Amino acid sequence: MSQAYIEMEHISKRFGTVQANDDVGLTVDRGEIVAILGENGSGKSTLVNMLSGIYIPDSGSIAINGQKRLFKSPQDAIAAGIGMVYQHFKLIPVMNAWENISLGEKRRDAPSEGGQQRFRTPFLQKKKIIERIQALERRFGLSIPHTKKIYDMSVSEKQTVEILKVLYRGASVLVLDEPTAVLTPQETAQLFSMMRTMKAEGCGIIIITHKLQEVMEISDRVTVLRKGKSLGAVYTKDTNPRKLTELMVGGSISLEIRREKPLIPKSPMLEVRSLSLRDPEGVQIIDALSFDVFAGEILGVAGIAGSGQKELCEIITGLRRPDSGSIRFLGENMLGLSPRGIKKKGIRLGFIPEDRLGMGLAAGMSIIDNILLTSYDSAQGPLIDRLKGRIQAETIVSRYAISTPSVQHIVKKLSGGNIQKVLLGRELERDPRLLITAYPVRGLDIGASYSIYDMLNAQKKRGVGILFIGEDLDVLQELCDRIMVIHRGALMDILYPPGALGAPLGRSAVSKEDIGLLMLGHKSESYRAAHTNQA
Repeated sequence: MSQAYIEMEHISKRFGTVQANDDVGLTVDRGEIVAILGENGSGKSTLVNMLSGIYIPDSGSIAINGQKRLFKSPQDAIAAGIGMVYQHFKLIPVMNAWENISLGEKRRDAPSEGGQQRFRTPFLQKKKIIERIQALERRFGLSIPHTKKIYDMSVSEKQTVEILKVLYRGASVLVLDEPTAVLTPQETAQLFSMMRTMKAEGCGIIIITHKLQEVMEISDRVTVLRKGKSLGAVYTKDTNPRKLTELMVGGSISLEIRREKPLIPKSPMLEVRSLSLRDPEGVQIIDALSFDVFAGEILGVAGIAGSGQKELCEIITGLRRPDSGSIRFLGENMLGLSPRGIKKKGIRLGFIPEDRLGMGLAAGMSIIDNILLTSYDSAQGPLIDRLKGRIQAETIVSRYAISTPSVQHIVKKLSGGNIQKVLLGRELERDPRLLITAYPVRGLDIGASYSIYDMLNAQKKRGVGILFIGEDLDVLQELCDRIMVIHRGALMDILYPPGALGAPLGRSAVSKEDIGLLMLGHKSESYRAAHTNQA
């Protein structure tokens, strides 16, 4: 049997009383894609963080190409060819793409006096750096605007910068943590094409994901973790999504998303009319967008990254002002109100933003403090009731099954799924009437994702109007009552998924392929034929 390229044997790691990894093994061959599956808190991120030099194992060994290695820092792992692309990107927002990609590189130039080599920063080598980046883009089928600032980029563009950054540093092993969490089908296909190119060149790839369809499509083998222990590896061709789910959770689980019957009231809860917005350079981000959200329905939003979803959420929640248009909640004008103004007006609005640590939560604060952030302005007097905050935090931790050592734990130290649960739990506990959700199951495992869908359905049954921005077309079709498709901020159509109740007479459902084309700004002939003269 040939020597595995990566061998992690008998790996254990403990954090206080929590045993994150317990005698775990992982092997990856050259030219192989290995998926790691497991519920939130099963030890997936901890395992790859030891491979990437973030943590040092308490016991066990790591070998690269048959040679034992001890990684004491990320620099050690990078030098060994390990490239880690984290779920939460490690980029400097005020710098542009090429600067982030080359950051930290020392370039050897002409010798100085005495024959000693001197180094220049990569910023003095802009032309050569961009040429190297362009070569990598051609090789792996990637593309980014090199001079665009990170803070102006979409999530998928930031991820591309992260991937190019590790490839630029010579990575022969690529570790991807939830890489398709907010990618469209087209962007996912592009990522998978790049991964297959790396595989063909003999690179090893590790992917952590909760999307079983993607595991079946892209991986060669699957390693399953449960409660910090490895349940072994199986060849993808010898298994199926149901078997993998049973391995992860230790029992059977339904993979069907239940769609509750919508209330279908006569008048809408939220009315958005002719909403428009341009960026500072004059580019149209939202283009005369009009739609309604009814109480007791889930309106899905489908669109490729950067189609105005983020800006739409920010306008509705009072974080940004549009150039024109109107927004009314139960007949009352919302346009121009700040988040505090919306709250003072008695409009109970919940918001789950796309960037949970950048916008939704304060990463360096505890769970208690993040709960208090939404209520500090209503405190009686200058003092905040921290006991009340603790009780609220403990309730949320218990109700939403958040895995944490305590409510005093710093939020950024939680797993991605538990961070999302803190955010979602905080917003739902505020008893919203309108809920704006952008990728609410991002980074959650199968069981947690389906529990979130159940929570949204429970809110829907209570009469809450829900705007659900998602990237998974299968989920959008199964969960939502209607799907609004946008392209470059403009409305393409509002569709009814198969099996949806309340569709107008003669209004037929559309396929996932038709939705994908609409997201790209196109309409298929079958779509045109089916929807001609339909209201």
